[in-house]
Amino acid sequence: MQLPAEAVAATVLIEIVRISALPTERGVPYPGRAVAHWAGTEAADALTLIENLPGSEQHRCGFSPGWSIRAYEDSLNLALFEAAFCFRCHEVRMHGMAVPPAMTTQFFDADTPPAQALLALFRAAAS
Repeated sequence: MQLPAEAVAATVLIEIVRISALPTERGVPYPGRAVAHWAGTEAADALTLIENLPGSEQHRCGFSPGWSIRAYEDSLNLALFEAAFCFRCHEVRMHGMAVPPAMTTQFFDADTPPAQALLALFRAAAS
C-alpha cells in the first residue's frame, strides 16, 4: 500500500480511531473515538506495517470502515492524512493535505498476516 512519503517522514504521532459512522462530507475526519496514540518506534512500526500491506482486488461491501489512523507532525494541529480501513471490502480511503489524488482509494488483502497483525494492533489499542 502506498502512503504519502513526505507525510510519513514528518509523522511524529498516530491517533487510532474506532470509527462510529461515515463522515457527512468528503475530506472531513471519520467520526469516532480516539482509542490510542502511538509515537516514536510504535508509530514508525505501524506505518511500515501499513506500507507493506499487500494489494488486493476490489471487493464490495459498501465500505464500512471500522478503524482509521490520523498522522500528525510535531505541531499536532491538522492531520497530515487520515486512512480509514475496511477489512470486509479490503479498501482503504485516505484524505488530507498530504494525500495526492492517486492515493485516495487503495485496496489491500485483509486476509494476509500483515493485515491481520494490523487489525490485532487496532483491537489491542481499543482494549
